[in-house]
Amino acid sequence: MSTLFDTLCPMHARLGAHGHIVHAGPTLQRIHPEGDLRGRRFLELFEMRRPVKGHSMEALRAASGLPLRLRMRQPPGLALKGVLVALGPDSPVGPAGGALVNLSFAIALPEAVRAFDLTRADFAATDLAIEMLYLIEAKTMTMDALHKANMRLQGGKTEAEQKAFTDTLTGLGNRRLLERVATRLIAGERDFALLSLDLDFFKAVNYSLGHAAGDHVLRAAAQAMLEETRSDDTVLRFGGDEFVLILTGMTRRAEVDEFARRLIARLEAPIIHQGEA
Repeated sequence: MSTLFDTLCPMHARLGAHGHIVHAGPTLQRIHPEGDLRGRRFLELFEMRRPVKGHSMEALRAASGLPLRLRMRQPPGLALKGVLVALGPDSPVGPAGGALVNLSFAIALPEAVRAFDLTRADFAATDLAIEMLYLIEAKTMTMDALHKANMRLQGGKTEAEQKAFTDTLTGLGNRRLLERVATRLIAGERDFALLSLDLDFFKAVNYSLGHAAGDHVLRAAAQAMLEETRSDDTVLRFGGDEFVLILTGMTRRAEVDEFARRLIARLEAPIIHQGEA
């Protein structure tokens, strides 16, 4: 008889007349790994929430046939559902005055699987929990795939935006970025200074030394501007040898003039290309 119930109802317990467990199904025993449950009082392991009132075997038997709500007293304190059948004197499955209880994890199934490392073997073959586990696993895999696809899409979008607002030669922002940055600062009511700068005699470098030398000069000038500005500032290549600098929070004329003089002095320093200045 015990083998039959263990196969059909692995979460069942047979109780004696005083509420002690006479036999526990294999899955019920698995979620209480502290030892053999036989001889333990059922109500010491499970807290009855409803509809039972009281903590006696008589109160349990009075709930025969009614849906039960229980909670495990041991961590993680899972909520369970169950049904109890009171056993009479002629019952072939247990002692007179006892009861047969069958439990289910219900909506706590995913948490129970994680907490106790349950597998298909811990459930009856006809238990809908198996299908629910498959659905949960399929949902998890689908959500994971969607998340990864969304991350790739977002990454591609971010990369495309960065390319759209970046000057490929110098790595600075381009003229498209100017409106975006200025709009953001204005919307945030942040003060800023706007400087326009171009490189004198740059065309002569291109004509006399070639475009490779000209590109080198532009990259060196861009690096100098980045080193002279702060993290909150923005340096843009507007086109050709024209640059725009947005200096956040710098609005005093004397401060801006001092910055401009320092930057011009830095840019007037010789730039070495292939061993020549």
